[in-house]
Amino acid sequence: MSAIPSRLQGGIYVALGANLASAVGPPRRTLEEALARIRRADVEVLDVSPWYETRPMDDRDQPRYVNGIAEVATERDPEALLELLHDIEEGLGRQRRLRWESRTVDLDLIDYRGLESTGPSPVLPHPGVAERLFVLLPLKDVAPAWRHPATGQPIDCLIQALPRRDGDIERLAP
Repeated sequence: MSAIPSRLQGGIYVALGANLASAVGPPRRTLEEALARIRRADVEVLDVSPWYETRPMDDRDQPRYVNGIAEVATERDPEALLELLHDIEEGLGRQRRLRWESRTVDLDLIDYRGLESTGPSPVLPHPGVAERLFVLLPLKDVAPAWRHPATGQPIDCLIQALPRRDGDIERLAP
């Protein structure tokens, strides 16, 4: 998908992921519905990466995930945006029980215009961004010049630093 002009400033990145079907359908359809709900909440979706299929973290015995990144623009502050994302997750059947469990949808605020915050919520940039290929590869698709706000490292360096195995991540057809 190509970027569209906005009256609002972008530079806000939301990671989307799912590996279980929801009431609206399989993971990819659920993520598309999450994007539609974000748009209906007066948040402009400026760009969306291709979808990727990824192996679960730590080789957990779970279905593979579908992941992507959206660049958005909004007048909401980071806390209000994260609250909206959590409301959308809940509306799509997300139940928070265990860390890294299978889920119908996961929406994470990765970066909010380079803001650094240690919390309490949200922590920015997202604390796991530099260790997650399933976030970095789609992020590079929408923001090829992105740099980690805290370290200044370019996205290419972060990607190259991560170990990779065959089948870890595959770009899906449109």
